[in-house]
Amino acid sequence: MATIRRYTERLGKALSVCGLMNLQFAIHDDTVYVLEVNPRASRTIPYVSKAVNVPLARIGAWVMTGATLAELGLTTEPVVERFFVKEAVFPFKKFLGVDAVLGPEMKSTGEVMGHGAHFGRAFAKAQLAAGNGLPTRGTVFISVNDSDKPPVVAMADSLQRLGFHLIATRGTAAYLSARGLRVALVNKVSEGPPNILHQIENGEVQLVINTPQGSVAHSDGRKIRAAAIRHEIPLITTLSAVEAAIAGIKATKYQAPEVTSLQAYYRRLPHR
Repeated sequence: MATIRRYTERLGKALSVCGLMNLQFAIHDDTVYVLEVNPRASRTIPYVSKAVNVPLARIGAWVMTGATLAELGLTTEPVVERFFVKEAVFPFKKFLGVDAVLGPEMKSTGEVMGHGAHFGRAFAKAQLAAGNGLPTRGTVFISVNDSDKPPVVAMADSLQRLGFHLIATRGTAAYLSARGLRVALVNKVSEGPPNILHQIENGEVQLVINTPQGSVAHSDGRKIRAAAIRHEIPLITTLSAVEAAIAGIKATKYQAPEVTSLQAYYRRLPHR
């Protein structure tokens, strides 16, 4: 965070940006990379404004017309209390023929935000608002590519400890079982009935984790993802999202999410 702040200040001054600025960062092995810098606002500004209770778009517009931050009363970085998670809303339920695999192109048709005292609670609220509420019990289907098998072991173990029943296709099931997890075997789509599609259609699966790779796996994965969306079962296609989902499930399994308006939240903050 200190590096991001330093880079942001240096870039803003070097580019002589007046008003709002959008920066894209990536972090890998604790190294911060700058992907791009745009001298404009972004769709995230309304969400950041809600999180810090500062009308950033209005302030940015005033600055562009000549006002100073001192005149506008914004001379220090706003403090972010608690956690705010922004989530994209996708139209896959309305366009069932479109594969729910994300890439660099824009596919979202809306955005929502969850707020909570802990990351897991905020993430769970964001998923609920996006129409993908996380389950707190039931069966989790896991089918991941070979490179994802080692890291998914700990995640599967966490889900099992949370009381979930695990099912997986042959390769993933063998890998997880060999590492001490209780996993029931289910056929791939290409292996014929009865297979995972039948279990999804019969309401026997509450969460789908699918990270396919390869031509056959891709074809199977497309059908599995389509079935999950058609039957409104939460679908996760990246391991980072699995980690976040586990945090969300832990936060809501034994305590229902609280509801607090932003106005009430702001009133409780001593510095507002």
